[in-house]
Amino acid sequence: MTREPAPGEHVQRRAGEVPLGAEELAALGPALLFCPGDRPDRFAKAAARADAVILDLEDAVALPDKPVARAAVAAHQLDPARTIVRVNPARTAEFEADTAALAARRPTWVMLAKTESAADVGRLVARLPGTRVIALCETARGVLAAGEIAAHPDVAALMWGGEDLIASLGGTSSRRSDGSYRDVVLHARSAVLLAARAHQRAAIDAVHLHLADLEGLREEAEDAAASGFTATACLHPDQVAVVRAAHAPDPAQLARARDLLAAAAEHHGGVFAHEGAMVDEPLLRHARTLVARAEHAPDPEVPEAVDPVPFPT
Repeated sequence: MTREPAPGEHVQRRAGEVPLGAEELAALGPALLFCPGDRPDRFAKAAARADAVILDLEDAVALPDKPVARAAVAAHQLDPARTIVRVNPARTAEFEADTAALAARRPTWVMLAKTESAADVGRLVARLPGTRVIALCETARGVLAAGEIAAHPDVAALMWGGEDLIASLGGTSSRRSDGSYRDVVLHARSAVLLAARAHQRAAIDAVHLHLADLEGLREEAEDAAASGFTATACLHPDQVAVVRAAHAPDPAQLARARDLLAAAAEHHGGVFAHEGAMVDEPLLRHARTLVARAEHAPDPEVPEAVDPVPFPT
């Protein structure tokens, strides 16, 4: 029987194991597409249309269908470097069954639903040693513990979710009537981003529920990219191109960034004036980030869409 880690215990990696991959995850690209674990007929299609696919064993799969989903996910033939498996929350029977089914495969990336502590991460890594953990902070406890979770050495990224958060608060809606997020949801989004980046982890923005609202998705994804999120989760292939374009700098932004860096090279360090504004190191870091994103940006175009996937919160 696998020993459960003590609260707060960090499981040591074996010598020679691949180190955690926050930068690797960022290098995959910004559009991560959910796919129900009980639909293996869609696995390859979803993987082809996004930068990485999230095979979901949690909310996208009804309880009676979970055994079939586990078998399908355990047998998938996708690129492991571009495949994330979302498992059910630690401390649940479904988590035990998920991790038992995945033990032989040892997925490269595992997303832990409703992560609420570093001990939850420890339980996952104890059962799937060597996996790189994406901790989904989507409850009040999870958001408040985001810093502790991000500090765990096996965590590569944090993601947040608004619908489960509101449910954990006893609320009824994550958004106002005009479609904007409520203040408490924006606070949680910011808290998870700050925790992730403070510990040099990748940060993944939440899904946009309204599939037809591509303009709303574009605005949120552009804000995510400008704020420091590494990627945005998607529910439908039609959202992928929007997310990719939002995370990539536009030509005018890129030209300004390159001009600024060229001017900085001529000044050999220190504060200087450029186009009527004072420029110092933080602004140069912004410019370097834009140039780096442009160099690694995937093609925003994707093939034709497939049927919508059920919503995973």
